[in-house]
Amino acid sequence: MASKQGYCADLKNYVEKRLEILLNGKRTIVGRLRGYDQFMNLVMEDCSEVTFKGNTNEKELNEIGTVMIRGNSVMRWDCIDKISNK
Repeated sequence: MASKQGYCADLKNYVEKRLEILLNGKRTIVGRLRGYDQFMNLVMEDCSEVTFKGNTNEKELNEIGTVMIRGNSVMRWDCIDKISNK
């Protein structure tokens, strides 16, 4: 039987870059990637949680500092900073 998870993302090009992480429960975290492991557990610093006020599109950032995000809670991630391929 094939694995549901597939291949691990290669995040080495994204260390020290700002990422936007969409988590289970429609939670969004923005911060700088400091490290990761083979299970895509992430260590991020200078993080903020993005919330929306009421039914508006007005974003509010709540600073939460350094966080460890469990890999199986990551739904999607996007790089905010520019990536240079070396």
